[in-house]
Amino acid sequence: MTSREEPNRPQASQNKGYRGRFAPSPTGPLHFGSLVTAIASYLEARCNDGEWLVRIEDLDPPREVAGADTDILRALDAHGFEWDEEPLWQSTRLDIYASALSELHAGDLAYVCHCTRKQLSGLAKPGPLGLIYPGICSKKNHSFDTRHAIRLRTDEHAVSFNDKLQGHTELNLHKNVGDFLLRRGDGLAAYHLAVTVDDALQNITDVVRGSDLLMSTACHIHLQQRLGYVEPSYMHLPIATDASGKKLCKRGGADELDLALAGVNLLRGMRFLGLSPPIELENAGIAEIWLWARDSWSIEPLRGVLERPEIGHLK
Repeated sequence: MTSREEPNRPQASQNKGYRGRFAPSPTGPLHFGSLVTAIASYLEARCNDGEWLVRIEDLDPPREVAGADTDILRALDAHGFEWDEEPLWQSTRLDIYASALSELHAGDLAYVCHCTRKQLSGLAKPGPLGLIYPGICSKKNHSFDTRHAIRLRTDEHAVSFNDKLQGHTELNLHKNVGDFLLRRGDGLAAYHLAVTVDDALQNITDVVRGSDLLMSTACHIHLQQRLGYVEPSYMHLPIATDASGKKLCKRGGADELDLALAGVNLLRGMRFLGLSPPIELENAGIAEIWLWARDSWSIEPLRGVLERPEIGHLK
């Protein structure tokens, strides 16, 4: 097992090729939906002769479960995943996020916002990523401090990108999202800031994640442009849903994976991702399953698919 006492800024990789990552939040144990993302990101990296990293996105203490980070790493290990660098915990990098915020604020690219959720709930209209911020504080020049939220300025130019699975995607952030949060009102770095900074500083070239984050990518690209970062390639996978069509997630009560059935779990995940493992693999070891998967991996069955039902346990 690894220590969470990681250096704030990782060393640049000597590998100039593919670098992918899996970035779970420690809000509960690894479940089927997260396993699917891990499998796909891992196979994409390995089939491109690349590196695969693990990042623990622990920036939401009210939602985190004590020991969940260790449980997730243990579950990944039990399923045969091998990461190429020590896992990184976002909670060790607060000074780096603060530095990025200072840079953006100094350039008038971001501003302090005093609006509360209660205020916005009565004023803002709903959009694809939540309430569309109406720009209340954008011209008020509040003093830069650590007690209030910070938002990134958007403009009327649409952000577009070509996703490896979902194709051309475009979003006008100013119209559909508004100036979005970089730091929350409780002083914690927001997801959009932390994930964008860490992907850049970890030299991530390819991001593989669920389609529920497809629209968020426009926010990340806009922020990358403001910070002068290189834009990675994106691939958004279909999310696994339950019988009622809801996304499988920890908050929704998704079941913890049984580590004693790691091989079965992998085969379920691979079938969900469009692969067709032979029946003989049901009694095979983890290494043999991964060897077959690397030889068989293809993203073609996933093109244009945003969600699909969870595949039940093998008989």
